[in-house]
Amino acid sequence: MNMETRMLSSEQHEEILNTLKARFEKNMNRHKGLEWDKVQAKLEANTEKLWSLYEMERTGGEPDVIGLDKQTDEYIFCDCTAESPKGRRSVCYDREALESRKQHKPQNSAMDMAVDMGIEILTEEQYRELQNLGSFDTKTSSWVKTPATIRNLGGAIFCDRRYDTVFVYHNGAESYYAARGFRGSLRI
Repeated sequence: MNMETRMLSSEQHEEILNTLKARFEKNMNRHKGLEWDKVQAKLEANTEKLWSLYEMERTGGEPDVIGLDKQTDEYIFCDCTAESPKGRRSVCYDREALESRKQHKPQNSAMDMAVDMGIEILTEEQYRELQNLGSFDTKTSSWVKTPATIRNLGGAIFCDRRYDTVFVYHNGAESYYAARGFRGSLRI
């Protein structure tokens, strides 16, 4: 994707900032001790990343700040929608899995979508950390970054939350389901 398509109009710029601010203020439990003005200053200085947040929002992710990496001075945004983002479901795991399907191919793969959006798919560890901030994916599931040892054998892993517990499962990487998408993160 070229840089031209990664620019927001002034209306989109204002819209995403207002949405993020409202969500930040409504969910202070996700980012105790952090101040919106400092987050906004980082966003204003990184317009390409603001575009990525707009894409996270557009696909149903409801991104919010979930922390600050004090070593790198980066705010960490993550999809905080209750269920797997609607605009990122029914996708297989990666390009190799997509190309391996001979029929009934999904429209896209989780890994390709994440790259196109400029975000990282959550690792299992990040997914578990997110679950400490609320109950996510109680009816859906989300692909997570799969270790090479599993992926090299044709599999991929996904997580969900059932019975107040986070579960990790496996599937063939080429599989896709209407209730499985992926969650992403972005550092700014």
